[in-house]
Amino acid sequence: MTLIYFILILGIIVFVHELGHLISAKFFNVYCREFAIGMGPKIKSWQKGETTYSLRALPVGGFVAMAGEEGVDVEDIPANRTIKGTAPLKRIVIMLAGVFMNILLAWVIFVGVFVFQGARTLPPEPVIAGTVSGSVAEKAGFQAGDEIMRVSFSDGTFIIPKDFYEVITYTQLYNDEMNFTVRRDGQNLNFKVTPVFNQEQGRYMIGLMLPQPVIEELSFFGAIWAGTEYVFTTITEIINTLSRLIRGIGLNAISGPIGIYDVTGQQAQQGLLSLIVLTAILSVNVGIFNLLPIPLMDGGRVVITVAEMVIGKPINRSLEQALMTISIILVLALVMFVTWQDILRLLG
Repeated sequence: MTLIYFILILGIIVFVHELGHLISAKFFNVYCREFAIGMGPKIKSWQKGETTYSLRALPVGGFVAMAGEEGVDVEDIPANRTIKGTAPLKRIVIMLAGVFMNILLAWVIFVGVFVFQGARTLPPEPVIAGTVSGSVAEKAGFQAGDEIMRVSFSDGTFIIPKDFYEVITYTQLYNDEMNFTVRRDGQNLNFKVTPVFNQEQGRYMIGLMLPQPVIEELSFFGAIWAGTEYVFTTITEIINTLSRLIRGIGLNAISGPIGIYDVTGQQAQQGLLSLIVLTAILSVNVGIFNLLPIPLMDGGRVVITVAEMVIGKPINRSLEQALMTISIILVLALVMFVTWQDILRLLG
């Protein structure tokens, strides 16, 4: 069943993303030859108007074949109906529509979940409830009631945590020695600890216990606000993570398809609601990842379009193809890297 859930979740996310491109392209009268979900040979296809809608064999990815893109025949298509012949600002809207739809999907899911539950669990305060026996936290001298004021890391980065989840997130990103400043009985104390990888949990741990969560009742409009806030929080966390990954921080914490498949199985055991929430989180991740300024991604194509607006003409075709080739190599290298890490993680 995990495989079915995995395919369904990725299929929904890709479908929504590509649907954004399709709707915006048709709105601006760009010719779309095909709208496909999946890759590889066609399993089923049907014609509606000038567009062929198809389902392909490999349940990974999808695309909208717009006139003016590589490999799409434009012989009988007027120039103003091609993606290249469309006004730059309209082109940017078309390219960003997929990202918008991914975020919209996540927003709808988060709001729906909060409306359904009628409550949300607030992030616990950064106050230590206790320490795990034999853990590095116990050995360092942490005590129940210590309020975490600041955590400093080896590269000079530091956080003043607003909740305990932020401490957990950074513990996974930085696995070397870190310095905690805690407030105890009116005094600031400093403790240096190095997280230890826990094979059973599959993550780095210090051994700090979290306080009991607080449940907040939500009205209908409160649920809408909570869902909106959660989307923006998720986006912020992803952007912060990406900025650190560029600096080589937290590379061991990222996952690829195998890791996502494993998480899907774990969430499936917790029920349908957990799978729905996972869909929302992955949708935001896919949307933000597509904003990266890599020519293969929507963000990179936006950068190229802006560059063409600045110089007043299309960039050299050979240069564009070279940039596309480099970006494909980079993405494939990233996929291979995270897949290797997923395998190592699963093997312990």
